[in-house]
Amino acid sequence: MTRFSRSDDLRGATFHDTNLTGARFLGADLTDVVMRGVEVRRTEIDSPWLADEENVVLVNGVDVVPLVEAELDRRFPGREDRRAPDPASLRAAWAAVEGTWAATLERATAMPAGAVDESVDGEWSFAQTLRHLVLATDVWLRRAILELEQPYHPLGIANPEAEEDGLDVSVFTTETPSYDEVLEARAGRVAMVRDFIATVTPEELAVARKNPWSPDHPETTLSCLHVILEEEWEHHRYAVRDLDTIAARERPPSA
Repeated sequence: MTRFSRSDDLRGATFHDTNLTGARFLGADLTDVVMRGVEVRRTEIDSPWLADEENVVLVNGVDVVPLVEAELDRRFPGREDRRAPDPASLRAAWAAVEGTWAATLERATAMPAGAVDESVDGEWSFAQTLRHLVLATDVWLRRAILELEQPYHPLGIANPEAEEDGLDVSVFTTETPSYDEVLEARAGRVAMVRDFIATVTPEELAVARKNPWSPDHPETTLSCLHVILEEEWEHHRYAVRDLDTIAARERPPSA
């Protein structure tokens, strides 16, 4: 099976009558890709940045971005508030995040032993997803907003490319923590966001901040909080998707 990686530059390539059945594109940049007369049965596309400003994805001439966003907001009540503009609406938005995750944590706890550590298609397990959200809070609240010298919890887990972006991964444990330890770390970070939003003022929301990954990119306290909300909802979507897959595996075949 041919494998292309970051070292391969396929910009401008043409695939004519090429059989791509079963191909996987992981972290690929498909900006301005044009597909004509293609078979797309059972095709799955997952783009966390689908709703980025000025993004357009045309399928048979129809921009599907608003349709996808509306359906995700329907499936996950409260998601539509992830761009809340003021302290009161931010508090409501975070309360929705907490309520949604509380129900999903209950579901995960009720699943068979080992389900929280099970990976689907090489993605993070449920426990690893919670660990990543610990890191996301540390990056955007404790580092970007609070400007703490060492903001990271050792149980955090980062994307592989984070080290290339300047993250000191030596602060993270190389051991696999217990699920109870993960839950404790996660609960602590959730409470930190809740406590911060509880007292934040409109003036504080407008304060300029440094983007942890791109120092030259302007941020504010508000935009940093929006990133945290975005991370919460996107990773919740992943978690629910994978829990559904695991549950389907456990379900006995119908008689």
